[in-house]
Amino acid sequence: MNMRKFVIIVAGGKGLRMGGDIPKQFLPISGKPILMRTIERFFEYDSQIQVVLVLPQDHFDYWKNLCEEYKFNLPHTLIAGGATRYHSVKNGLMSIACSENDLVAVHDGVRPFVSVDTIAETFEKASQFGAVIPVIDSVDSLREVVGTKSQARDRSAYKLVQTPQSFTYKVLRQAYDLDYRDTFTDDASVVEAAGFDVTLVKGNRENIKITTTYDLKIASVLV
Repeated sequence: MNMRKFVIIVAGGKGLRMGGDIPKQFLPISGKPILMRTIERFFEYDSQIQVVLVLPQDHFDYWKNLCEEYKFNLPHTLIAGGATRYHSVKNGLMSIACSENDLVAVHDGVRPFVSVDTIAETFEKASQFGAVIPVIDSVDSLREVVGTKSQARDRSAYKLVQTPQSFTYKVLRQAYDLDYRDTFTDDASVVEAAGFDVTLVKGNRENIKITTTYDLKIASVLV
């Protein structure tokens, strides 16, 4: 069966934690904006993948100017985001015409170091199980805070979640028919609320989410 592959790249951040006026997804790492590096990684995986880029409406012109400046011409569809990540992903999802067995990944625009192997693994397993997310082990000890006290927890029982989170279109589309809830922290939480099981695969530790100035320094080293 020939399944088409889509990725919805969500880049709605205002960049407030960076302390600057330029949203973090547009900041350059070694001479190229983060978001362009993220998109390039998916085309490294599959030159035929269809990219849907979700940005705040008022960032459209800035992005188009960046594309001209950097001569960035990889094909992608630009879609306006919503009030929350949930609404932004839903806008992106509604913009694509899929068959129910096509595969759709959702990825954070500020994760430019996802490996091609991680992308491939999430898509491959999504075709088998319907809903897949990449995770890594916690290397730090964990404590749960309850009131004024805390208690040690077994870190081997917990995983750190990354993106891309990949699904068959049928699963993701059905999940996003749900009304928005504050408990929706990522796409997996929406899919689980719709009654589907989520399969875990191994992510890559370099796949950091760039949200602070410190992360930006790490990203420069990784490049």
